[in-house]
Amino acid sequence: MSSSQSRKSVVISLVEKGQVHSQSDLVHLLGKAGFLVTQATASRDLEEIGALRGRRSDGVATYLLPREHSFPSELILSVESSANMAVVKTPPGGAQLLASALDRGSGIGAFINVIGTIAGDDTVLVISKKSDGGASLAKELLGIAQPSTSTSTAPSKVSSRKAKK
Repeated sequence: MSSSQSRKSVVISLVEKGQVHSQSDLVHLLGKAGFLVTQATASRDLEEIGALRGRRSDGVATYLLPREHSFPSELILSVESSANMAVVKTPPGGAQLLASALDRGSGIGAFINVIGTIAGDDTVLVISKKSDGGASLAKELLGIAQPSTSTSTAPSKVSSRKAKK
């Protein structure tokens, strides 16, 4: 295994343990592990492993590794659809993580009907390529939120509603 691959394995481990809150944290932690790197190298490593800046459930900002085409169910609180859009509510600070993961997924073919996303703090606007794709997009997102069921079993937590025309 090359030095670069070894270092990235350590980076993945540190991110998975929730120890990386900033790039300077990563430079320091890698130094303790025997890898002397610059902030630019730390930044590149985080990008190459797909780490995204987000917030843990306790609100602390940290780097996270989203699972490809799946997200923790607690990240999607509700989904509503209209025309070619779906609006996803997340916990405070969760929108950027979800939007980034959806954008990356659409780039690799996972969410092929997604043009793009716009994220605030706790809300993500997901735009479908299809003019009437909002409902199917909402259904797909609800499936991610509750992978074991196709419809909501907890209406207070996850819901899907179409806008009245």
